[in-house]
Amino acid sequence: MDFNASLRRAIKTGNVILGQNNTEKCIKEGKAQMVVVAANCPENFKNQLGGYENLFIHTFEGSSVALGKACGKPFMVSTLAIVSPGESDILSLKRAA
Repeated sequence: MDFNASLRRAIKTGNVILGQNNTEKCIKEGKAQMVVVAANCPENFKNQLGGYENLFIHTFEGSSVALGKACGKPFMVSTLAIVSPGESDILSLKRAA
């Protein structure tokens, strides 16, 4: 599976929430099926995510700049939440873990 292609497909056809504050809100509302964090996401936010049970967290190997580019955005994205994958196979990462 090509993670970047799957992520772009999820953004185009599904519902993906970008940013730490929006992701946190989405998790608290119980809508997030998966959370992706950049390798350089602040440690305190990563630790905060660890407090949620049954939340699948995928660490993106690149920086927040690279994650933003992978999303097709011209800005940094340190974290995002997949609410609905649309036509993407990105949630297959959950089954592989």
